[in-house]
Amino acid sequence: MSEPHSSRPALGGVSARAMEIVVAVILFGIGSLVVYDSHRLGSSWGSDGPQAGYFPFYIGLIICISSAAVFIQNVFGKSGRRAGIFVEWQPLRQVLAMLLPAALYVLGTQLIGLYVASAVYIALFMRVLGKYGWLKSVSLGFTVSALAFITFEVWFKVPLYKGAFDPLWFLGY
Repeated sequence: MSEPHSSRPALGGVSARAMEIVVAVILFGIGSLVVYDSHRLGSSWGSDGPQAGYFPFYIGLIICISSAAVFIQNVFGKSGRRAGIFVEWQPLRQVLAMLLPAALYVLGTQLIGLYVASAVYIALFMRVLGKYGWLKSVSLGFTVSALAFITFEVWFKVPLYKGAFDPLWFLGY
């Protein structure tokens, strides 16, 4: 077990310094996007007051300046080098085992819709992470999605997103 504020990064994990640099870069990108889009909307003071992008422009600018300061502090400063380990590899693998399938589920929802993506997600999640058998996993994934389809599409008449490819087109909903 490593100490959280040791003078050198512990072996076998991601350092806090590396994570702060990555987060600073991501936040700088988000802040730059906010600044760009706010400028597109109008980021100055008009004759009747602030334009639509006035306040978001300065919030994006503050995010960019803050993330640049964190980046510079961690790349060139001494305090960033003293940071310990952020996460060890084993807990990171456990988090990624949950996060990556969830990210693929979101992508699958965009392509094949909520019902089919949910059935696949539940079945694969049960099979791979839960170590259940294929029959039980596929049966439960199909049943949950079928019940959700009947509840929303048939009973409540609320159509949910069926994806760009709409694999359930033959059902007529």
